[in-house]
Amino acid sequence: MPARPVLDFWFEFASTYSYLTAMRIEALADEAGVTVHWRPFLLGPIFASQGWSSSPFNLFPNKGRYMWRDMERICSHRGLPLKKPDPFPQNSLTAARVATAGRDAGWTPAFARALYALEFGEGRSIAEEATLVAALKTAGLDANAALTAARSEEVKGRLKAENELAKSLHVFGAPSFVTPDGELFWGDDRLEQALD
Repeated sequence: MPARPVLDFWFEFASTYSYLTAMRIEALADEAGVTVHWRPFLLGPIFASQGWSSSPFNLFPNKGRYMWRDMERICSHRGLPLKKPDPFPQNSLTAARVATAGRDAGWTPAFARALYALEFGEGRSIAEEATLVAALKTAGLDANAALTAARSEEVKGRLKAENELAKSLHVFGAPSFVTPDGELFWGDDRLEQALD
């Protein structure tokens, strides 16, 4: 039986549209016979390299207003809760490290979905350890072990390396999807195309 094709899913915990994708990618990938590799990364350094000090949704107010209204429509259609966290975007460094720590053990997807539900479903701060612990527990994980792993120099180095890889692949936003042959797709609305 041939191996299933693999799609890399680059996601950022501060990204609204990554929330939308995280909540549906596994089911769609299973239907398409595709394996998903969840790849947490940080947009902050990528934005900074473009001269941006914040999210473009903050830098360009009309774009930001549109995005939140767009999120309301999509979440309503998909039956997802939506509550804007304050501040936006959230500091996602520790969350990304936790997700990086879970990749090899296979629990990154469950943690990510649980954390997104708290962040964009309830408006909770993902920079607070209590929110990370709650997400880890919801995912059935040992929160102390996961946070200890996330603080290790090895995991910190892995996340930095992932960010460099994202840059080398020309990833500029989240969510992004990269196929085995290097084709890049950007945005929740491109998920089906990327899976095809």
